[in-house]
Amino acid sequence: MENNRDDGADAIIRELQSLEGARGNWNNHWETVAERVWPVMRGFQSQHAPGQRLQEKVFDGTAMLGLSRFAAAIESLVTPRTQKWHKLKASDPKLADNHAVQEYLDQVTEILFATRYGAHSTFAGQSHELYMSLGAFGTGALFVDDGVAHFRPGMGNSPVIYKSIHLCEIYIKENAWGVIDTVYRKFKYTARQAIQQFGEEGLPDKIKECARDKPDTPFEFVHCVKPNEKMDHKRRDHKGMPLYSCYVSLDCRQTVSEGGYTSMPYMVPRYETSPNETYGRSPAMMVLPDILMINEMSKTTIRASQRVVDPPLLLQEDGALQAFSMRPGALNYGGVDDQGRAVVQPLQTGANLPLGLEMMQDRRQFINDAFLVTLFQIMVDSPTMTATEAMLRAQEKGALLAPTAGRLQSEYLGMLISREIDILSKAGMLPEMPQALIDIGGEYTIEFDSPITRAQRAEEGVAILRTLEAAGSVAQFDPSAIKVINGSEALRELAEINGVPAKILRSREEVDAQNQAEAQAAQLQQVLQAAPVIADTAQTLANTEQISRAAGQPTPGVSV
Repeated sequence: MENNRDDGADAIIRELQSLEGARGNWNNHWETVAERVWPVMRGFQSQHAPGQRLQEKVFDGTAMLGLSRFAAAIESLVTPRTQKWHKLKASDPKLADNHAVQEYLDQVTEILFATRYGAHSTFAGQSHELYMSLGAFGTGALFVDDGVAHFRPGMGNSPVIYKSIHLCEIYIKENAWGVIDTVYRKFKYTARQAIQQFGEEGLPDKIKECARDKPDTPFEFVHCVKPNEKMDHKRRDHKGMPLYSCYVSLDCRQTVSEGGYTSMPYMVPRYETSPNETYGRSPAMMVLPDILMINEMSKTTIRASQRVVDPPLLLQEDGALQAFSMRPGALNYGGVDDQGRAVVQPLQTGANLPLGLEMMQDRRQFINDAFLVTLFQIMVDSPTMTATEAMLRAQEKGALLAPTAGRLQSEYLGMLISREIDILSKAGMLPEMPQALIDIGGEYTIEFDSPITRAQRAEEGVAILRTLEAAGSVAQFDPSAIKVINGSEALRELAEINGVPAKILRSREEVDAQNQAEAQAAQLQQVLQAAPVIADTAQTLANTEQISRAAGQPTPGVSV
């Protein structure tokens, strides 16, 4: 009898089940956060129906608005859409002045940004969702795939596919150095989608039958990407690649596709991690007690406000006012006694609404602090600050955000750039590499040049501005002191720190040429100004010589 057991699929399913079991506490935590902070991302414990109302547990929108602002701020500081936020340089310092190498790396950088922000690219939107996931759950996931391999005519495909993955689908493992090197993704495809992704050849018969009769029937799959422990360096196929990739049908417990990657397709950055924990913790988790509290306080305040605006009524016990009406213009007989006193009284609860609102404002402040809202509000609240004050604020902001930016650069952006270059290189979309770069193995380094990296350099700018201020004070009693300052270089350094576009500044060669032209013009002007004096002197000498000759005397100043 033939054995249809798929040992590879069984091993992957067992490891997935182990990872699922170890994530139980995280699912509870994430679901609680999602209910109050990002309701559309609920689904860690149970799936919701499409179109279902998901905000029924939200009574205060501070956390939801704070999360949105947090993601927008991180995007504008780390990966702004309107700026080139990184450069490429040769890893060997000896090639720093090699024009061919730098020109090649500049061209690659231009292609990378054109790919990310092209008309059909989804990078900006998907990356924003990743930042939202970081703020809410502390862990985000972005899948970067080869768009050329999935090209469909007329679909407006991008050469690189970017897809943000819901954290409920992602399971991760770290290596010995704390780097995520194993990713499992559990997801659903309809039978039609499975045919589009894998083709019919590797799919189980059950899925192929549904594709013909019921194409919208969903099936569960798992995608496993992990180090290829059996890597054969002599092979050119997936068995010779450093990363092993496998898709398994969970419903049929069968492998549907095997392959490999030369670069990790899953970027899984984390906001911050605690000891002995693989998944990250987020700003929302740090202030979750405040988020839960302010929601309960909002419910209580809403009920108290309703009782103040539309209070319960106290009626007499005899039931004379059973038909009492609260509609405008209603006539209620028996509402007063024979002395004209109202027999109906509103219930006074004595609720202190201002105190409740003050306590809620304190909670909102804590939540906004966690989402860095107040950090960015400083610049808005102080529009008249001086350049030095603005630089100090930027320095403070850079210092506070440095850990977040550093982690994003190492766990997300560095891997992203390497993955994009890998895909574009295989697609033949990069220019020919110079021989000097080939000789060092094509190694390059990434230099980040985003607003956050410039904010981190603000300390240098503050030092320059303070030195210039001090130089101005010293120059009042010692004018020669100002000569110590190289003004043009100081200005260039400040411009670089502030992110001034290069086209705004003249190059050093242009400045030198302008200085030489001005010096020549000054010399010419001196000559022109001196010309009348020289002409008068020459005329005087000529006249004197003529007079002396006529008198038979030697010309003064002329030896005979």
